[in-house]
Amino acid sequence: MEQINCLEEWYSAHCDGDWEHGGGIKIESLDNPGWSVTINLAGTELEKMPFSEMSQNDVSQRYEDNQDWWVCRKVGVEFQGKGGPKQLSVILHIFAEWSRSAGK
Repeated sequence: MEQINCLEEWYSAHCDGDWEHGGGIKIESLDNPGWSVTINLAGTELEKMPFSEMSQNDVSQRYEDNQDWWVCRKVGVEFQGKGGPKQLSVILHIFAEWSRSAGK
């Protein structure tokens, strides 16, 4: 739950009547199965902060036989995380740790 709380706090801190209309945060299910998380970083402290791609397991082998895969990257002004059906908390944890590091 800590990951959800961190995401809620980060989201709330950036809602200014405008930012949230530009994409905000999307958490969706994938059909392979898994999760997709997209977080709009435009206009935030994370927009220009570097993020090195992180992943676990061979993403090309992610279907049926490998549900523990995940990958997180920054693409343009978006944080993008994708992972297997039990990896949502891992993706949110990675974002939470990265966003906390911006405040240090």
